[in-house]
Amino acid sequence: MKYVFALLLFLTALLARAQEKVEMADTMRSSGKIYIVVGIVVIILSGLFAYLFLLDRKISRLEKETGAKPIDRD
Repeated sequence: MKYVFALLLFLTALLARAQEKVEMADTMRSSGKIYIVVGIVVIILSGLFAYLFLLDRKISRLEKETGAKPIDRD
């Protein structure tokens, strides 16, 4: 019961904080710079996901070549 109350309190505080007006975001949105920031974040995340995907393929190929047992990913 304590955990449910703590979670509810945390979510309430989070929602109250989310409704504050952020002046920097409004300024960036009005000047169009927010799209540049979002674009850069998307490029960085895409690069990270591509790197992880290629790394997983490489590890799987090496496991097959060496006959190693794959790691349980559950």
